[in-house]
Amino acid sequence: MIGRDGQLAGQTLLVIGGSSGIGLETARQAHREGANVIVTARDPERVQRAGLELEGSIAAFDATDFDRLSRFFDEVDAPIDHVLVTGPSPHAVPLVGFDIGVARRDLDAHLLLPLQVACGAASKVRPGGTLLFTGCLDAGRAIAGHALASAITAALSAMTRSLASELAPIRVNLIAAGFVDTPASPTRRGDRPIQHVVAPAEVAALAVHVMTNTAVTGVTLEIDGGQQLVER
Repeated sequence: MIGRDGQLAGQTLLVIGGSSGIGLETARQAHREGANVIVTARDPERVQRAGLELEGSIAAFDATDFDRLSRFFDEVDAPIDHVLVTGPSPHAVPLVGFDIGVARRDLDAHLLLPLQVACGAASKVRPGGTLLFTGCLDAGRAIAGHALASAITAALSAMTRSLASELAPIRVNLIAAGFVDTPASPTRRGDRPIQHVVAPAEVAALAVHVMTNTAVTGVTLEIDGGQQLVER
């Protein structure tokens, strides 16, 4: 049963990367809270399925094609209340066999894409609305082969704070997740204090909370099921 009088009733959520995983789960929860949903992703079939499920608008394109992304924002004629940008974690790129092409694609997907979305969203998101990024958790540990991923993680958090100041009164935040149990990754509990692996729906619940809590901006919110407590 869709609650059209929910916390996001009458509002519009745009999800960049919303046909699966955290993006799709967030779109589902926002829709249940009354939001109108716009979903974009590169796979036309999955975007179509998401659109039918959510009774929302869709667009199929690669968001790292920044010319196409710019045209998409130009074509959006309705005001947007919230924008969520999702994507896979950066690759481990060890120095042995370092692949500059993979590294550049990660930079496009995890740093330049959020910046490009911020540019497009600046004139489309209503004052007090939300621009929300997702990223991976930086546990403060030095891990061989993760130099680029660590740099991207730190840079995204710093960029979030800067954009929150520059785009105010639009609120800009980052959700940094630890290991998330998705169909593409095996479940693993390890020895976490609460014996719990984060699910996409739990990250989505945090995302919806950030959209509705108008006091939150410029912050990195961590969700990891206690992963950092046992890995430091």
